[in-house]
Amino acid sequence: MLWGRKVYELMEDYWPAVARDPKAPRLQREWAHKLDAQVKYVVSAKRRDFTWSNTRRVTGPLAAAVAALKRRTPRGLLAGSPTLSKELDRLGLVDEYLLVVHPVVAGHGPYLFLDWRASHLRLVQTKRFKSGVVALRYRRASVDRASGMTV
Repeated sequence: MLWGRKVYELMEDYWPAVARDPKAPRLQREWAHKLDAQVKYVVSAKRRDFTWSNTRRVTGPLAAAVAALKRRTPRGLLAGSPTLSKELDRLGLVDEYLLVVHPVVAGHGPYLFLDWRASHLRLVQTKRFKSGVVALRYRRASVDRASGMTV
């Protein structure tokens, strides 16, 4: 898992407490224990210490650090931060997006694709859940170097 500081702090404030709460719903507790066991990488210029178990700060130039993490993590990294994701995409480090769309209208918050084009992505899978939630999987489209066209 690769998070920016703000998303990490939201997770850190919530999930460890759920893992310790015997009254929390069973599925949430199970997920909290899985998160606790996972290595969590955080990109932050401000924060250096982390209390949540298995948390490590990403150091050095972002492009080189994340490329090294990708090589050491064959199953892939899950990045959960709109600002960080946008920067990783700009650096050419995002191979795939999994967007989970909930049928809720929200009037504020960060936008992932507002000021940059998503045309470099191609839809490769959709999944509908009984709840009405839809998961959309996009991959970085390859570019034909001769024509400059996205394929």
